[in-house]
Amino acid sequence: MSNPQQLRYSKEHEWLSAADEDGVATVGITEFAANALGDVVYAQLPAVGDTVTAGETCGELESTKSVSDLYSPVTGEVVAANEDVVNDPALVNTAPFEGGWLFKVKVTDEPAELMSADEYTAFAG
Repeated sequence: MSNPQQLRYSKEHEWLSAADEDGVATVGITEFAANALGDVVYAQLPAVGDTVTAGETCGELESTKSVSDLYSPVTGEVVAANEDVVNDPALVNTAPFEGGWLFKVKVTDEPAELMSADEYTAFAG
């Protein structure tokens, strides 16, 4: 399992890109989480305009094994949801760090406990 070094990670197995010049960051789930879920068959993502709160649920992913809550790693306003994932949830499994991203958020607050790639790799085992 390879976790991109430029991302930060939550204990709920979400990843967060660095915010761009407009303060917008991208959120997805890690390869570890995608593998644990199994084949994702349905994705309910937060809608554009929704406010998400760090550590709170903001959607869900359903797999052939279970339904799992999706947590936001940061607080902010959702500015994009990945319609490709809604239409083809398997992208979460096949490309969790690329085409399988879930939503973009204009960050207003970022918790201090997000982990580096090395810290997350140690945490996830």
